[in-house]
Amino acid sequence: MITWIEKLINDYYKFLRDRTALITDTGTDWAVISTPFIGAFNDYIEIYVKKNMDSIILSDDGITIKNLDLQGVSVNISQKRKEILDKVLLTYGIKNNSNEFIVEATEANFAQKKHNLLMAISEVNDMYMLSNPSVSSIFKEDVKTFLDEQEIIYTPQFISRGRTGLEFTFDFQIAHKNKEIVIKSFNSLSKMNVPNFLFTWDDVKSVREQVSNKNLIGLAFVNDTEKKIETEYIEALKSRNAECILWSERHKSENLQKLLAA
Repeated sequence: MITWIEKLINDYYKFLRDRTALITDTGTDWAVISTPFIGAFNDYIEIYVKKNMDSIILSDDGITIKNLDLQGVSVNISQKRKEILDKVLLTYGIKNNSNEFIVEATEANFAQKKHNLLMAISEVNDMYMLSNPSVSSIFKEDVKTFLDEQEIIYTPQFISRGRTGLEFTFDFQIAHKNKEIVIKSFNSLSKMNVPNFLFTWDDVKSVREQVSNKNLIGLAFVNDTEKKIETEYIEALKSRNAECILWSERHKSENLQKLLAA
């Protein structure tokens, strides 16, 4: 019997399949995969794919950096932004070839490499938050500073494999004796990144709990200082028993407790 959680995951799979389209260009060797993930201008992120002998080349065609430039966030003239960009690309194994994001795949690992490129594009898109001169770091760095201030021991850029066989990256992982906490930082919540986080956590949860013999808790840090967060997104997290900490309320005792062992 299918549980309600399994139904939601199946619905998410179906959503991804139905909203993914392949466009072939007869004039070149490239094909375009249109994904349901939202880009910098509320358009859909596209990935360019080409077969090269025994390998498959995946590219963003340089669009990610171009879009940042259009938003006033020039990566190439800011050392801080360049460091953030390099860190994101290193995490997901993506090469930067003259501002074009490229990764090489095989038929066996194509799904993982495509997923990695999508996640890298999504995280780099978040750098538009740095267009404000008063913003010195992305939200993930703010969360890291907060955890350090609380003297919490964590693993950054924690990678874990899920039931689907894909590897997912969380911003931080906190290990306690009887539980683990995986953390994702959100500059904002949307109809795409909320279900993506819930899907990722759910996919990893059963595998990780079997390996570690600990309860795995998903925790979202949400930046509510830039704009109002829609209540429906918070309720969606709570409905799946995911923990949530609003940045403006991070010092509340009940939120600090969410990071501790008991």
